[in-house]
Amino acid sequence: MWNTWLTRTLNIDLPIIGAPMGGRAGGELAGQVTAAGGLGMIGAARYATPEWIDEQLRVIRAAAGGDAPLAFGLQTWSLADSPELLDSVLAAQPKLVSLSFGDPAPFVQRVKDAGAVVISQINSVDDLREVEAAGVDAVVAQGGEAGGHTGRIATLPLLQEVLRATDLPVLAAGGIGSGAGLAAVLAAGAQGALVGTALLASPETIGPEYAIPALLKARSVDTVYTDVFDKARHQPWPTRWFGRALTNDFTERWHDGDGVDASSSTEEAVSAAYDGAMPELGVVYAGQAAGLVDEVRPAREVVASIAADAEARLRAVAEVLG
Repeated sequence: MWNTWLTRTLNIDLPIIGAPMGGRAGGELAGQVTAAGGLGMIGAARYATPEWIDEQLRVIRAAAGGDAPLAFGLQTWSLADSPELLDSVLAAQPKLVSLSFGDPAPFVQRVKDAGAVVISQINSVDDLREVEAAGVDAVVAQGGEAGGHTGRIATLPLLQEVLRATDLPVLAAGGIGSGAGLAAVLAAGAQGALVGTALLASPETIGPEYAIPALLKARSVDTVYTDVFDKARHQPWPTRWFGRALTNDFTERWHDGDGVDASSSTEEAVSAAYDGAMPELGVVYAGQAAGLVDEVRPAREVVASIAADAEARLRAVAEVLG
């Protein structure tokens, strides 16, 4: 039996949370992660609507049962402009809410008053200090290996730094795509992990039809940390967060390859060249764990196999000490 702050606090079987991937993690994926014993999160991105939230609730209840615990991930930087989104999330009586990418202080107490556990994904120790002051219950050290929007510090250095700097429970995210990865962060001191890219070839994901085939072909080197897709789609993300996505013809043309986008590329030019319906141009956000994903597997099976392998590896590691 798993025994971490995460499993005890949320009363779940496995120390695994399905990452709240905007545009990919809806009710079906979240429901299957929860049904496997973890906790699936619905990615309520800035373009989500109350109607979309209601639909995902119907889906997750069908997938995991009417009394299944609910969890949502919100983009804090955009919440002030979308108060109805937080209203809809809290009306669902979630067990956990992630307030990430920006100062969560204006929203933390309201989420706690609704009875939910509050976590924040952080990308630096400065972020840690900000969310600690806001009163969150736990933090997620999200490394730059993660898919989608993330920071620039790798998971293992960031996790070690955060563990040393706080007494809050710490989870890990970024590059955790197998039981070996989960075992590694738990052994380091994390209380659980967010898993995202490993679930992206599951049939329960939402998103464009080309996303799964593109991921299955990708290797771990076939990602890029870029803001060209934000420019292309006029997404007003704060400039400190770029997104990690699979490389394709669009990134080959518009990204300069050095981790900083070409200053000569105007947003208008990038947007005019973009077509999200075309596989060679559209965005597929995915992390460096892409090289571990080589077949279509149900999310419930992915989660169960990660947990079982992590347990076996941790038991084996215990024998190293004789």
